[in-house]
Amino acid sequence: MRYFFTLFFIGILFLTPFFRVVESATLDEIRGKIQSKNQEIESLEKEIEQYQKQIQDTGKQAQTLQGAIKTLDISRNKLNTDIKLTQSKVESTNFTIERLALEINTKEQGIDESSEAIKSTVREIQRADDMSLIESLFQYKNLADFWNEVEVTERFQRNVQIRVKNLQNLKTDLESKREESLKQKAKLVDLKQELADQKTIVESNQKEKNKVLTQTKNTEANYKKLLAEKEAKRAAFARELQQFESELRIAIDPSTIPPAGKGVLAWPLDNITLTQRFGHTEFSKTVQVYNGNGHNGVDFRAAPGTRIKSAAGGIILGVGDTDTACPAASYGKWVLVKHDNGLSTLYAHLSLIKATPGQRVTTGDILGYSGNTGYSTGPHLHFTVYASQGVRILDRQSKVCGTTYTMPVADLKAYLDPLIYL
Repeated sequence: MRYFFTLFFIGILFLTPFFRVVESATLDEIRGKIQSKNQEIESLEKEIEQYQKQIQDTGKQAQTLQGAIKTLDISRNKLNTDIKLTQSKVESTNFTIERLALEINTKEQGIDESSEAIKSTVREIQRADDMSLIESLFQYKNLADFWNEVEVTERFQRNVQIRVKNLQNLKTDLESKREESLKQKAKLVDLKQELADQKTIVESNQKEKNKVLTQTKNTEANYKKLLAEKEAKRAAFARELQQFESELRIAIDPSTIPPAGKGVLAWPLDNITLTQRFGHTEFSKTVQVYNGNGHNGVDFRAAPGTRIKSAAGGIILGVGDTDTACPAASYGKWVLVKHDNGLSTLYAHLSLIKATPGQRVTTGDILGYSGNTGYSTGPHLHFTVYASQGVRILDRQSKVCGTTYTMPVADLKAYLDPLIYL
């Protein structure tokens, strides 16, 4: 009976759960914290939605100094809530990483203990298999004890097979947890960068408000005068640029332009509301090409600080800020991406640029954040699509502004309607 009890003891050890009660309690606490943070995130997201609606409603009102200041104040409130939201996501992600670390540790302990139990059981079974039938019989006082021992041994052999399978599952689950942990850590890095970006945008918002108040001396009459000057400069700059682009003669091979179709380009925003279409002439409607009149892209509603995403994979051809040379007359902060499919896309009026020239991007990569720079009557994203062969980034002397500006310019036939590709 000695061998039977040895196997029985090993079996008890082998079947003992290896998960720690203390660790389970700790995991429950962490899961509770994650749930609390997720509820907080949901509440903040609803608050941001309300701010976005207020910005939208304010933008529909007549342009007044009071309205402009109100929009900036609401935008700042929205941006500050963005920061709170990102901070909550950072904390939730930290808790998730902590939870995964505990789960990984528990599974590693379980694997070690299970492996050792399997080895011990296999060694004992193997020792029994090495004994001859006669030797085995001499271990017992009667034949009944011998057959009981044989039955126990067979049962443990079956258990070993089951436990080996469970061990394989544990190892697979462990690798999955490790992979998830790496993803969460990468997410944490992105969130911390986004948090820093949001703080920068808040500072810019305050500077913009101070600038408006300084320029207008907080009077409505001065604000109206400022708006009139801004519109006159924009119109003159647009005519100057149109004249230059109409004289360009850049060869464009039609075969390099992909045929129209949904999904050729991805939407540059998570939430899409179209506020202005492409062009306004019959020509642009029928052949989908910009002819120098009307709007050379499309506009999407985007509250300040909204993430702007690349519409496809490609190379950053350039970035810039027209406000440094010709304030409030053109694109403001812009990014130009040359895609692998023969198209290029422009993202304008940004509050913060996150791309660098020569950088390789994939679909959905963050290029920057929406804003109200350049000539803009409210926060939005201006999105232009070109045939890549027809667009260039040039330094141009502006008679209107009396300075040299750097921005994308294109042969008029290179402008394409974005909506036929999105």
